[in-house]
Amino acid sequence: MNSSNQIQPIANENVLTEKEFQQLLEVDSPTVANIIELFNLRSRVAGFTNHTLKAIYPKLAPVVGYAVTATFRSGYPAENSDSYLGMGSLIQNSSSTPAPKIMVIQDMDEIPRSATYGEVMATAFKTFSFSGLITSGAGRDIEQVRQLNFPCWASSILVSHGYCHFVDSQLPVVVGGLQVKPGDLLHADGNGIVNIPNNIASQVAALCQPFIGAEQQVLDYLNSPNPTAIGYAELMKKMRADIDGLREEIQVKN
Repeated sequence: MNSSNQIQPIANENVLTEKEFQQLLEVDSPTVANIIELFNLRSRVAGFTNHTLKAIYPKLAPVVGYAVTATFRSGYPAENSDSYLGMGSLIQNSSSTPAPKIMVIQDMDEIPRSATYGEVMATAFKTFSFSGLITSGAGRDIEQVRQLNFPCWASSILVSHGYCHFVDSQLPVVVGGLQVKPGDLLHADGNGIVNIPNNIASQVAALCQPFIGAEQQVLDYLNSPNPTAIGYAELMKKMRADIDGLREEIQVKN
């Protein structure tokens, strides 16, 4: 397995604090996507994975972490090996990536020919403090991995490991239509996976509870006794005004 030396580690000033990680873990990925929209940094149809990736265990809590990346093939024998012998090097090469980490693997076969991961790989990544695994390929050992409570996202499920081997590591990859670079900050749950730009990540974390609060006033009203359409419309106006206020705060800071 080759390893790229061209990717620089994430700048220390952009690494989130434990409190900021906790703020992000308390909300779902759609909320994170909504908050990122307030910064007007990218298209509203960019920065997240598409329909081809699914959470294998959608009931597990959200995960947040910095990407460690690799490419993988299983449809054809490798020149030197047809097993996961590159796992040790892959984990060692990830040492410069801040924790928590998420493993992101692009299956280079046009259509996945066999499984990218199973029980052994998932156990290894969990043992070495990875928070989850994302692949454009397939998974297997579904029930065994379920018992690990290790979140996984994949395009499909296949029974065999085929001619499994890693090709390269720590380089930009594409999974579910999303380009992921080493050190990218990802938020993932049963809804999907969203990339949080590192330069605004701390601001996104700080806005989680204010944004939830703006929405919650509408939900509380709808769940109260005898809500009316007029009352609902008024609360929606209030919610939009509060969110616009958050957008204005962002503009002032940036």
